[in-house]
Parts: sequence; C-alpha cells; structure tokens
Amino acid sequence: MASALYPSQSLAGDTVLVTGATAGIGEACAWRFAEAGCKLVLTGRRTDRLQALEKELKAAYPGLEVRCISFDVSDTARAAALPAELLPWTVDILVNNAGLALGVSSVVDNDITDMQTMLNTNVLGLMAMTTAFVSGMRSRGKGHVINIGSVAGKFAYVGGSGYCASKFAVDAFTTAARHDLVGTPIRVTSICPGLVNTEFSTVRLGSKDKADKVYEGVTPLVAKDIADNVLYAVTRPPHVQIADMLVYATNQSGPKNVARVGPSLGAPAN
Repeated sequence: MASALYPSQSLAGDTVLVTGATAGIGEACAWRFAEAGCKLVLTGRRTDRLQALEKELKAAYPGLEVRCISFDVSDTARAAALPAELLPWTVDILVNNAGLALGVSSVVDNDITDMQTMLNTNVLGLMAMTTAFVSGMRSRGKGHVINIGSVAGKFAYVGGSGYCASKFAVDAFTTAARHDLVGTPIRVTSICPGLVNTEFSTVRLGSKDKADKVYEGVTPLVAKDIADNVLYAVTRPPHVQIADMLVYATNQSGPKNVARVGPSLGAPAN
C-alpha cells in the first residue's frame, strides 16, 4: 500500500490473522487488509458471520485468499495448535483484536464469572495467540504483532475494575513482549482506542438502547478509524516500530471525559 505523503511498505502477499473478525474493529481490519492485497485468516465465534464476511470479501476482491476458523480465543489449547493447522500458510501479521467487556459493577459486587470470562478472553487468549505465532515469525525473520488494547488499559475508572484489569494486563504483556523480541525483526504494537461505536457497548451493557446513550451528543470513533491506525502501523518501513498508539475521538480526553455539548463534528467518513 503506497502513499505519496510518507514512505510505506507494501503488504501484498502477506498473510494476516485477525481474531474477533466477525464485527467491529476486527471486521474493519479484514476489509483494509483485503484492500492491501493480503491473504486473510479470520477467526471468530460466530460461524455464520465468518462465512458471510468471507463471501462479501471475495465478491469485492476476486482472487482473494481467505481462511475462516470458528473458535473462541479463550480455548488456549486450540490457539496453540493453530500454526500447524494453517500450514502451509504462515502468519506474517497477527492482529489480536478479540475481546469484550461485561458489566459496569462496582468492585464490591463484581460477578466473578464475568471477571473470569474477560480475563480468559482479553488476556489469556491474546497471550496464547501471541506465543503460538511469534516463534515462527522469529525463525522466518519477519513478523508484526498488533494488540488491540484500550484507553481502559491506560487509565482505570469507576465501574471498570475487571475490564480495566484485563486491559492493563494486555498493555503490560505487550510491552514485555516487545522487550523479549528486541533484536529480532518482529515488531510489536499496541493500539488503544477510546470511544468507538461498535457492538462492544451493547455486549457490555446488555442492551442496544443503553449502548446508544454512550454515544449520545458526541461523534465517536468508528471501527474503520482504528483499522486505519492498524494499517498505518504495519506499513511503516521495517526500521520503524510504532510501539503504542492511544486514539481518542476529538471530543474525548479520557475514558470518562467526553464533551457532549459543543461543536458538531459531523458524521464519520465511510
């Protein structure tokens, strides 16, 4: 993918694995990488959504090579087996996007089952996927790991103890992984979105009506905005490593500090 504004490297022919590709940021990344001429490995829990996405991508990009794998990243044994399952394909770029938040309870009445689900998916699943694929990247002398973090992994907030803990863990793991891999050609990037309008809030709050109120009076980020940041990071020249990127909507300055009265910024671009 070339640009007249700044140097970038082509991704054509690279194989990209995106977890949580059935909606939101993961799906947007799939489209961006397809446009860039990559081979795609898409994972998610919803088989019907994966199949529909594969069909849409192939219709838009004839000749596109796609493999869809229905599984939950919290199944760490399956994650460990994926590199062998994908052969002869090998993964050049891993986008650890799968994740979720459940509830907004106070620490005094957190649901331990929800806490376990978030930690198993957001942390252990991401760690298992990274560990599974970086060994091959190192032996081939090429690779990039993109971990989708969150502003919640930078700043803790009321009602977010479980989710914030999981995303702080992702942030620490990403930094440690970058230290472990220094001196190799593997780059490790953390991209931490703020307010993004996806299914995320519906899952967290259990209702679309409640989720819609999160975005009232403000123009939030959309999934494509974060996918653009992912593409920017992976297309930098090989000597450039984008270590950490925190992305806010313009009317946001922190996880809970959102200006809902002020200049209208218009609708996000498609």
